[in-house]
Amino acid sequence: MSEPKIAQKGPFAVAVEAGKSYFWCACGRSASQPFCDGSHAGSEFKPVKFEAAESKTVHLCGCKHTAHPPLCDGSHAKL
Repeated sequence: MSEPKIAQKGPFAVAVEAGKSYFWCACGRSASQPFCDGSHAGSEFKPVKFEAAESKTVHLCGCKHTAHPPLCDGSHAKL
């Protein structure tokens, strides 16, 4: 399995809306970071769908190495 591209070495703070679905980019190639724009096509990567349980700011992984996609778990500090 190939490694994802590191989009940034830190999380993306994103305001999400309750009940809305989002697709987090897992490959790191999307120009619409942290969200998927289809740039993963032809690779083994797939976007991660998540639904916001409440309206709030979440911190989505920017390094693409989190153990808890799509949320940042601090993995970027070890890169």
